[in-house]
Amino acid sequence: MLRPILRQALVLAACALGLALPAPALAQRYAGPLFDAHLHYNEEAWMSEHPLDDALGRLKRAGVRAIVANSRPNDGTKSLAAAREQAAAAGLTVVPFVRLYRNRADYGSWFNDETIYEMVLRELAAGTAAGPYRGLGEFHLYDSANANGPVARKLMQLAQARDLAVLAHVDDDAIDKLMAHAPQARLIWAHTGIAGVPVERVRALLLKYPRLVGELSYRPGLTGAGGGLSDEWKALLSAHSERFVIGSDTWINARWAGYESLMADARRWLADLPEAAARRIAWDNGAGLFGLAPP
Repeated sequence: MLRPILRQALVLAACALGLALPAPALAQRYAGPLFDAHLHYNEEAWMSEHPLDDALGRLKRAGVRAIVANSRPNDGTKSLAAAREQAAAAGLTVVPFVRLYRNRADYGSWFNDETIYEMVLRELAAGTAAGPYRGLGEFHLYDSANANGPVARKLMQLAQARDLAVLAHVDDDAIDKLMAHAPQARLIWAHTGIAGVPVERVRALLLKYPRLVGELSYRPGLTGAGGGLSDEWKALLSAHSERFVIGSDTWINARWAGYESLMADARRWLADLPEAAARRIAWDNGAGLFGLAPP
């Protein structure tokens, strides 16, 4: 690296000769609107470090124009939905989802818990200040066999009957089980397999289930050195750009604190795709799922 004094001298000399010094190469970035299809506003965030104004400010600075909002408990989502004036000022549309968790204990038992199903029905009946709930989740299945739990089955069938999207943190075997309960459900696969499901298996599931959408936060192997897309994911996203969305997964406050960096990272790898494909993944696919107008 040039010392500052030497560089200054070179700049002055170049200006005197009418020349220009070469600028450091900068990675290109997608510059359009973003739809964050996996955002949590859990009680740890809104009760302490990231009150509403802070959260909305981060979304605006990141160029996020719509979010799938879900929270544990659902109060965080409802507070985002109720902040209509602030959201409008930030150019933001809130798409509320009912989360299945009242507390952390529900993560490991919701699929067998009839009180969860009853809670979901109450939330759907009440709706939010931003309008009706548009989906269910995020929910977790740490054992794919639990996709056959009675409440898991009933909620998938409820989602299909009411045209609610489902955001599911599951493995590839659970995708098959969940879709068997409700073949026409709109299923958003959180992380498109956080354990690193092989790309060819992802491709096969997309072909098998036309209403399956892959969400790409925390996806192993998505990017390589420098933050660009890996070759196999560039090929998959280019071929099936209509089937993927981006997300932040702000499940802990550290993800909120780094929110703008997370979105900048997404903009970096989106730029490795053809412009139309990048726009579909960044905005169009999420907007299309919920009938949103262009920002």
